[in-house]
Amino acid sequence: MVPLATGFDPGQSIESARRTLSALLQSAGIEEPSLDARLLVGAALGLDLTGLITQATRPLTPEEATRLEGYAQRRLAHEPIARILGAREFWGLPFRLSEATLVPRPDTETVVERALEHFREFGLSHPPVIADIGTGSGAILLALLHELPEAFGVGTDLSLTALHTARGNAAALGLADRADFVACSYAAALRGPFDLIVSNPPYIPAGEIPKLSIEVREHDPHLALDGGNDGYDAYRALIPQAAGLLTPGGALIVEAGQGQAGNIETLMAAAALLIDRPPKADLAGIPRAVSARKMPP
Repeated sequence: MVPLATGFDPGQSIESARRTLSALLQSAGIEEPSLDARLLVGAALGLDLTGLITQATRPLTPEEATRLEGYAQRRLAHEPIARILGAREFWGLPFRLSEATLVPRPDTETVVERALEHFREFGLSHPPVIADIGTGSGAILLALLHELPEAFGVGTDLSLTALHTARGNAAALGLADRADFVACSYAAALRGPFDLIVSNPPYIPAGEIPKLSIEVREHDPHLALDGGNDGYDAYRALIPQAAGLLTPGGALIVEAGQGQAGNIETLMAAAALLIDRPPKADLAGIPRAVSARKMPP
């Protein structure tokens, strides 16, 4: 048998293929080669961790070797593992992805955390109504609906493909009856009022995008990255819209890039929103979730 380009030989054991792939990924500078190798081998063979262990000595079929070869070549070209698998976990929930959606990242979970803190502190006498602006895969909105069983929400996005992906995720998570999705620029098509508005808007300065990692600049949709010349175009559009849509006492919570929190708070204050707490930091200590409330007139 002739080995394939990366060394996967039909007849090679599953464990040997996993070790081969891990070594290849490590030599290519992939950050978590062992984990990625396990995930890719599992996906190529349709096996979970238990299956990989119990079938470790089983030889690869020609079809499995070919499929694994394709996955390996994509990862060696620095395509994100989530793009290859077509899914990513966020807030402990599985989300399908598409070319029009960002890969949900752990940093964004700080927005969910801050939103839940808001509801715990202030509460509501009615089921919460939530808007997620630039929803992408629906990750933030659907995580909140999962945590708040009485809540209803709407997600907006310019991309019809992204909205189709979000609707599919809502259905898969059993949340379709409490989630709606609308195509528009930011909150332009919304009427409100909303008890909470959340967003992970594009905030990368346009000139910085070519400097991002290959995984981001070549595979994440630029529409979801490009924040204009200074990175604040989305906030300038979104914050005044949100201020007009919030109920008195309602909160706006947005994700911020590194070093952006202070300027975002200035934009919120200019829209007559009250900054009543410091931004919530992510695990790296970066102020990530910036929040403000609309006060009664």
